Amino acid sequence: MTYKIAIVGAGPAGCMAACHLDEDFEITLFDKNSPLKTLLPTGGGKCNLAHAEYDFKELAKYYPRGEKFLYSVLSKFGTADTLDFFEKIGVTTYTREDNRIFPTSNSAQEVREKILNQLHHCKFQKEEVLSITKIENGFEIKTNKADYFFDAVIIATGGKSSYNFIKELQHTVTKTYPALVGLKTSPCYANLQGVTVQNCTIISDKKDFIGNILFTNNGITGPAVFELSSLNAQKPLPYKIRINFLNQEIDLQELFDKNPHKNICNLISEYIPKSLAETILATNNINCEQKCHTIKKDTKNNIYIILTSFEFTINGTRKDGETVTCGGVCLDEINSKTMESKKISGIFFCGEVLDIDGLCGGYNLQSCWSTGYVAAQGTNNYINNKSSDF
Repeated sequence: MTYKIAIVGAGPAGCMAACHLDEDFEITLFDKNSPLKTLLPTGGGKCNLAHAEYDFKELAKYYPRGEKFLYSVLSKFGTADTLDFFEKIGVTTYTREDNRIFPTSNSAQEVREKILNQLHHCKFQKEEVLSITKIENGFEIKTNKADYFFDAVIIATGGKSSYNFIKELQHTVTKTYPALVGLKTSPCYANLQGVTVQNCTIISDKKDFIGNILFTNNGITGPAVFELSSLNAQKPLPYKIRINFLNQEIDLQELFDKNPHKNICNLISEYIPKSLAETILATNNINCEQKCHTIKKDTKNNIYIILTSFEFTINGTRKDGETVTCGGVCLDEINSKTMESKKISGIFFCGEVLDIDGLCGGYNLQSCWSTGYVAAQGTNNYINNKSSDF
């Protein structure tokens, strides 16, 4: 008897699950888009596969949502297992100084091709799943084109697709928010679009986020902003942040004393981009051409506050920058040891459809690889137990 398995969603998690299902099964992947399309832009097209953290509890700390749930998952399939898998399918890797792991080719396209090469035994259906219904001995799946029967179903639809058919299965879906995104700010300096400030510190609710900041036409983006947006994904808008633009400790009074005839803008431009210096000084009614020796004490103090504690109001997110969704299928309703639904036996979940999201650095792909693997093993065991009943 050949058992039929449906995987709804042919992204990283769904394809990883397909790679680890018993090849004797008849496996069908449903996706309205091309398989692994969402993998291509990851890591700027270079595909940041994973992060070089090999202790599963330490690795789980990088997930604002899902940390404790992932203990079991990552202990079964962690970073080392990910690298072993990719090495076996012909993807060699290297680790950068920041511990991010990439394919040697720096090509997400190559990773996509290598994974799909492992799935020659699977059937891909470019169809949108509209409903999943539990029936006797299995499940009925209705798509926009046809009806199908399967013995088990793995749901790996990602974080941006419809949750309607999941809700119809009586699963709770927590409210979703964009995470790892650029932020809209007030004030916003459209004239600074494209300007990068190195190694800033963002302060929000007594938490520090350190990294580069890039100004956009309506706000800020960059590594430090992505981390901020992830941890504050569920925080009500608007909220305030402060930014320390200086990447080192400086004694501003001493600098003024040593450079009495230099104008203030040129002095500050030694520490931040000149265009930013001109903008924030002018915005605060400080003459950019004023010589250092003519600047009064109160003005000096104000300049220091501007440089080390510049206040912004965050009033939105940049939708074009969204890479990860915060929220999804409630983890209380999923068995972390198998990824099986606690409500409906025979349905499994993996990937970003779950209420799991990580910070930048390969963590979100790692959760896809790991939950995909565990979902496949859970499905294999479910079918084996079902088979033994006959």
